[in-house]
Amino acid sequence: MDKWLYRASLALVIVGLAVSIYMTIYKYTSNDAMCLGSGDCHTVNASRYSEVNGIPVAIFGIAGYCAILAVLWLEKKVSFFEANGTMLIFGMALTGFLFTLWLIYVEVVLLKAYCPFCITSQAAMTLIFILAILRLTRQPTIN
Repeated sequence: MDKWLYRASLALVIVGLAVSIYMTIYKYTSNDAMCLGSGDCHTVNASRYSEVNGIPVAIFGIAGYCAILAVLWLEKKVSFFEANGTMLIFGMALTGFLFTLWLIYVEVVLLKAYCPFCITSQAAMTLIFILAILRLTRQPTIN
């Protein structure tokens, strides 16, 4: 396993997790003082797109980032994850990236509002996906 790819993935997952936790707190408190920049995070956070079946999108972010973090941690501890962790992370990162594309579309096209925290999480997930591809292509083949 490439240590640089592992560490970069870990750092990005922690950033994404922190932003998702922050946005969950913002969603439940509606404390506009937490909204930095243009104030568009209020627009995004108050929109009908900020929830899926009543669950804040940020909660899905927390779950996704925690799942990736768990697999990254287990890759060094459990043989199943050592053998399959790269593919599991790729699958989760792909799912997160596809959801990110939807969220970008919602912000840019539908809401025309740009939340700096959302953009940070979207960038983190996009980079995690790119690193997952690199990890997958650099994984040694089993004969």
